[in-house]
Amino acid sequence: MKAMHVGDLGFFYHSSTKIPAIVGIVKVVREAYPDFTARKRGGEYFDPRATEVNPIWEMVDVEFVRRLARPVTLAELRANAALAPTMVLLKRGSRLSVQPVHKREWDIILKLSEKPAPEPE
Repeated sequence: MKAMHVGDLGFFYHSSTKIPAIVGIVKVVREAYPDFTARKRGGEYFDPRATEVNPIWEMVDVEFVRRLARPVTLAELRANAALAPTMVLLKRGSRLSVQPVHKREWDIILKLSEKPAPEPE
């Protein structure tokens, strides 16, 4: 997150759904700053290790840019041979959060979103 800059684009990914998918594009409007929710005692994201001096968790602010023409599912991403060797999201043990997406990967995903959805297996 610390590498993100105002104006950077990213994909918005629905991970806690029946069918995980990339559904849109967002733009960074505020660079990384301490995640205050980690210090809110009793809050959902409270982390007792987080202090004002050592906040541990960071966040960025993003704004909606646009929806993709259609969601691009995790299954589609995994099935795409051009993405599998390099995309961080597709590597075993990868934890979804903020991850780099290379231009080649970005372009492939946008093209996938413009094609009709594959038939369910």
